[in-house]
This record gives sequence, C-alpha cells and structure tokens, in this order.
Amino acid sequence: MITLAVFDMAGTTIDDGGEVYRALEAAVTETGATVAPADLQTWMGTEKRAAITALMELGGGDPTAPGVVDRAFARFQEILAERYAAAPPTALAGVPEAIAELRASGIRVALTTGFSRDVAASILSRLRWTIAPQAEAVSAPAAPVLPAGTADAVVVDALVCGDEVLAGRPAPYMIQRAMERTGTLDVRTVIVAGDTAVDVQAGAHSGAAHSIGVLTGKLERTDFPAEATAVLAGVAEIPAFLAAAGLRSAVRLG
Repeated sequence: MITLAVFDMAGTTIDDGGEVYRALEAAVTETGATVAPADLQTWMGTEKRAAITALMELGGGDPTAPGVVDRAFARFQEILAERYAAAPPTALAGVPEAIAELRASGIRVALTTGFSRDVAASILSRLRWTIAPQAEAVSAPAAPVLPAGTADAVVVDALVCGDEVLAGRPAPYMIQRAMERTGTLDVRTVIVAGDTAVDVQAGAHSGAAHSIGVLTGKLERTDFPAEATAVLAGVAEIPAFLAAAGLRSAVRLG
C-alpha cells in the first residue's frame, strides 16, 4: 500500500503560468549569459541556485565571479515576486480534490520544490494552502487530522524545499526529508509525481514504488526519462491510478 505521496509544486500541483521559467531566464540573462531553451528545460525543477550556476556556465557566463550567483538568485526572487503579484499562481484543476481524497484514505501528501522556503511558503499562503503539524512519530499513517479551522482548506502534511537539503533534484534528498517529516518508514510505500525529468529521476533514485511524470508542465509524454513508471495527464489522476493498482484503501477514513 502507498502511505505517502510526494508531489512537485509549480507545473505539477500549481499553475504559475510558466512564470518561474521566465523569471529564471531573465535573472540569468541579466548577468550577460545567454539561455538556450533546451538548457532551461533541463534545469527546471532543480534547486534554483544550482540552476543559475549551471545556466550561466552553459551560456558563456562566469558563475565563479564573486557574488554573481547570489545577485542573480536575488534578482530571480524579485522578478518572480513581481510576476506572481501580477498573475498569482492557482491550483491546477482537480489537484485540491485529489489531495483531499488521498489524505482521507490515509495517505499523507508532501510537496517538494526547487524554490527556497520563503518563496514556497509565500505561494502556499497566496493559495491558502495549509501545512499540517509534523508527524510526531515514525508510524504507518492513520487518517490525517486537519488543523483547527481548516476543514475546507487544502492541507498537506509536509513541505520540503531545495534550500533545506544538501542537493536538490535529481538527488533523492527532498523525498527522504519528506519521509522523515511524515513519519514514513518504507520508501516502497511512497509515490512521487512531477512535471520535469528531474522530478522523475529523483523519485527513481529514492527507490519509491512509483515515479510518475505528469503532463501539466512543459514536457510531452515522450520527453520523460525511462525511469518514469507511468505518465499521467496530471496529479488529479493519481487517486484513480492507485485505486486501479490496488495501492490505496477503498474505504475513506476520518
């Protein structure tokens, strides 16, 4: 049975209109480097300082120059905040319902992201999504308990960001941190889903039971790496996917 679902944010659970792509490209080009579309796609989903460093080097810049990566990262945050203020991110269709259904059946849900904690927390705040109290002990999940006053809100069990681990995707560390924060013992009871190649690769590297690509981002079905155990239209299909595979309880809890 699946006890934890780990989902990416932008492009997977949240529609930001592609603004993170444009903000990252703008921040790097301001340093004088060029950004090839293929390189931008390759580094999407990764921790953003690492992405800036790689894109600068690929585009003819010098990421070793004193302070240049820090300044570009600060500009990325500024540009993204401006764009999000003008066009706030929204939940992708069917995602709030899918998260609620998974949690009601006893599956905890964690979000992972290449964003820093402050950016990710701001996005969730804009969406009025809530993070439940951290699991107090390592255990199999019971029906998740909603914080007081959030019965009608979107609630997730954990948020793990790229600046909270040693290395971002395709390393598996954010998934492992999500397991820690949700009291999940066995990686074979974890499902991972994301809209980029590195999302899928991180899931595969973690040993998760399923590492699923979703088509709500920029990739086509054939763009996902061989490690993808399935490619679905979106996270909204995850509950049905698990039910069809016999990997979640058919009884709604709580």
